[in-house]
Amino acid sequence: MRCVLIIILVLSTRLLFGQMFGSPFEEGRTTTDFFTQIKSHDLSVVWMADSVLANEEEMRERTQILGFIGDNYQRLQVRFISIIQNPFNPHEYFAYGKTRVRGSIRAFQGTIRVTRARLYDEIDIPVDSDGLQGYKQGYVKSEVILFEDSREAATGFFSGKLTTGFLIDDRGEFRYAAISFFSNWFNNNQFVGTWTSYCSSVTKRVHWGDWRIPESGDLDIGAGFFSVNERYVKNGWESYMNSWLSDDAEERERARRKEREQWWR
Repeated sequence: MRCVLIIILVLSTRLLFGQMFGSPFEEGRTTTDFFTQIKSHDLSVVWMADSVLANEEEMRERTQILGFIGDNYQRLQVRFISIIQNPFNPHEYFAYGKTRVRGSIRAFQGTIRVTRARLYDEIDIPVDSDGLQGYKQGYVKSEVILFEDSREAATGFFSGKLTTGFLIDDRGEFRYAAISFFSNWFNNNQFVGTWTSYCSSVTKRVHWGDWRIPESGDLDIGAGFFSVNERYVKNGWESYMNSWLSDDAEERERARRKEREQWWR
């Protein structure tokens, strides 16, 4: 009964939770409402993108999502395998995927529900990027709730807020927003929320994102790229750091192979 009550509580408070966190994409820029129009576009092409448009000519591979769970910044890996727009409610999407923590892999399914969408009045494009003229730029805020399989041990649900930047190209096609890719603090798909055990009152912080993790305290000490504070490397970040910084070429290559593993298959 306690597990059921927890699930009911989180469902009934989704609207309140969605107001807890602001958007890093909106500060200092004027925007226009795009909430009604967004339902005519499929945001899954942004959330599921394998590559991103770094400028008008260059595509870059999208890296795996970076994330942590708990106050000790234990590494959390997240993979969305399927995101499908609800044909009866186009602001809602059905999501399926998997997470990995310390070698334990858990499947999840749930919803991503768009609660806010804005277009910037002016697109923020790099100098001499004439090929991006005619593009539009914006962001969406979404409420996320993802349920792990309760039949497995030590499972629960994720609940939080996701902020996503997008582009609309000159043909009206949706694209992953990456025109500021080469800036030091480039990020997208920033999630801030919690994981709650089904059968206890235990709740842990969970944050994740592309290239950077939002509100990550002293975990990220990097400038040009996400770099883990030495005090937290032992919490699942060894292969990530070795893939970038190991002085041993063989160790660096082993770490890169491990980082490229398709553990969600």
